[in-house]
Amino acid sequence: MILSQGIDQRDLTTISINSDIAVVGGGISGVCAAIAAARLGKKVTLVQDRPVLGGNASSEVRLWILGATSHMGNNNRWSREGGVMDEILVENMHRNPEGNPVIFDSILLDKVVQEKGIELLLNTAIYQLNKKTADSIDSIFGFCSQNQTSYIIKAPIYIDASGDGILGFLSGAAFRMGAESKDEFGELFAPTKAYGELLGHSLYFYSKDTGKPVKYIPPSYALKDITTIPRFRSFNSKDFGCKLWWIEYGGRLDTVHDTEKIKWELWKVVYGVWNHIKNSGEFPEAENLTLEWVGSIPGKRESRRFEGDYMLIQQDIVEQRTHDDAVAYGGWSIDLHPADGVFSEKPGCNQWHSKGIYQIPYRCLYSKNIENLFLAGRIISASHVAFASTRVMATSGAIGQAVGTAASLCIDHQTMPRDLRKDEKMHELQQVLLREGHYIPGIQRMDEQDLVKQATLRVSSTLKLSELIESDIVKTLEWSVAQMVPLNAGKVPTFIVHAMGDDVTELNVELRISRSNSNYTPENIIASKTLPIQKGRNCISIDFNTTISNSCYAYLVFLKNPKIGLHFSNQRITGILSLFNHVNPAVSNFGKQTPTEEIGVDSFEFWCPKRRPEGQNISLKISEPLDCFNVDNLLNGMERPTIQPNAWVSDFSDPNPSLIISWEETKTINSIDLCFDTDFDHPMESVLMGHPERDMPFCVTDYSIFDHGGKLLYQKKNNYETINRIILSEPVSTNSLMIKLNHPSKNIPASLFAVRCYGN
Repeated sequence: MILSQGIDQRDLTTISINSDIAVVGGGISGVCAAIAAARLGKKVTLVQDRPVLGGNASSEVRLWILGATSHMGNNNRWSREGGVMDEILVENMHRNPEGNPVIFDSILLDKVVQEKGIELLLNTAIYQLNKKTADSIDSIFGFCSQNQTSYIIKAPIYIDASGDGILGFLSGAAFRMGAESKDEFGELFAPTKAYGELLGHSLYFYSKDTGKPVKYIPPSYALKDITTIPRFRSFNSKDFGCKLWWIEYGGRLDTVHDTEKIKWELWKVVYGVWNHIKNSGEFPEAENLTLEWVGSIPGKRESRRFEGDYMLIQQDIVEQRTHDDAVAYGGWSIDLHPADGVFSEKPGCNQWHSKGIYQIPYRCLYSKNIENLFLAGRIISASHVAFASTRVMATSGAIGQAVGTAASLCIDHQTMPRDLRKDEKMHELQQVLLREGHYIPGIQRMDEQDLVKQATLRVSSTLKLSELIESDIVKTLEWSVAQMVPLNAGKVPTFIVHAMGDDVTELNVELRISRSNSNYTPENIIASKTLPIQKGRNCISIDFNTTISNSCYAYLVFLKNPKIGLHFSNQRITGILSLFNHVNPAVSNFGKQTPTEEIGVDSFEFWCPKRRPEGQNISLKISEPLDCFNVDNLLNGMERPTIQPNAWVSDFSDPNPSLIISWEETKTINSIDLCFDTDFDHPMESVLMGHPERDMPFCVTDYSIFDHGGKLLYQKKNNYETINRIILSEPVSTNSLMIKLNHPSKNIPASLFAVRCYGN
């Protein structure tokens, strides 16, 4: 028993924490930043003001993670974010393909607690800080409501990943709220005059079927007249969770200080909507449904944006501008919402896509006037228009890894964020990021310590693709369809396909390429043919009699004709895809982007893959086998498809695919990295969506590694991860290694993007 006499006043328990890096905000960006820094040997304090990690992706909000892949509704092929973000999404697919947000919470927490260098403070809000100088943070102060403890956290480097930018705000970092005028940056999508309207907050609900009638009595604060919501007829008994992303409000308010007011308005809407579904009589199918969950905090979109040494703008996105200090990338559309949200007469969003992904420069990721403050997540230095694309969570996760890695290098070099722009430090940052699985478009991995660079590589076989074998699948050309094929410079081969005609008609075929190697928008028609089709089976030979000047992906396009069916193949291969000119209204893809006015975005067609189990390749034969899957790809520093597949792929018929790495002299090896294909085209939405598979079908599941004498050094079963980092139990001295792989399935040959070996 504890007895305490009453006194005039007491102080809270206070704990002081010293670390190398303090990360404020445990959303996706903060989690990726903390993990990245901890893996580079730094002591990290991760402060989160909620009981769970994940921010908008957590079970408290339940928004799916998306980024450059955009629900597979744009032309951004193989663009899923790499590194820690990829690792989290792949792990979630493996454990949680159903998209249960509670399971996702546990996965994020598991990733963080496995890093011994991270000290995690949940339920802890930062409310004050001390400054060392006018432009430098000395220490920050937090309070945990659950244990009534105050924390004083001190670090030389701080990362603000808090969403609303609490560190930046308290420290006096320059920031903005609201839209810039068109004149400031020349952004044609910006308004003529600057204004303070913002994207609002959203709050979701889940329902479930109880198997028996459920009566619903709404609370007193539920919205009484649902017709005040212009889209009220869009509500139905089937949609729930973030499929109702457009239940949004608050864009005309202060989205920081009015958050509680905004939440109450959203609660009124949600409970009013549910009352409408249950009690209007318009939804008899909802009789057995009950309201299972309603969000208690809203998902935020926009508040403060902080200023760095560079501000990303619309032109960076649309023109896909390059930057010598690129450390991350985006690819979500420029996605702005009406300020009145759910009460607006306007569409819930305006999504305008670029033709491909774009680089995000390092100069956007630190404060221009607080020297030891990094910016991560949606608060980075971007205009209101550019922010509309960079704000999404997978992009934020990639930014988080870039910032966490940069913070680690600042500690190593005893320097401040801006100084990493000097000397060779930016190159070092980019290469460390790539070594950790991160992806930066246009930047090639160069690793002088990789012993494989000094080796000779031999393989048991190499795929020379001459045919995608026909199956019994025939698909009608209800949409125009394209087969992506990686071609080398020179004469374009002849293609043979089999078409089924319902009647006598014509098949229009085009050969297209992208005007830029930085995207996959097949806009340049370099040859076309019109071929007669007879009723029944047709064997079609397509010789375009043309050449291409550079190695690239070409698109064999079959234009829409519902009277024709094409044979498809069950074979799937790393770096080979079929595309469809179909509609995906979830991301404002209606087959073609056609701006109605001059807003600074391009007109172009959307050519997108379909999700498995759909999305089979077109069955075809190729006169000159595609020779682009060679072992040299393992050394080219590109670990996903770009302008070529960038993978070694074994032949389908090889019973034991294997790679031999040999050196002229003995090497001492203590670690090996293998990079596998986990389908970078799959967005892997983290919640709600549901996926047909746990593990990606291209990924090698089983492999073994042997030394020069045939001794087994390592064996892996049931692999599903992109990067396998193998730390040998003890260093091995050898002049060769053999890596034996399995084929993922009879229809998918073994493939590998990279192998790396490191010694003492």
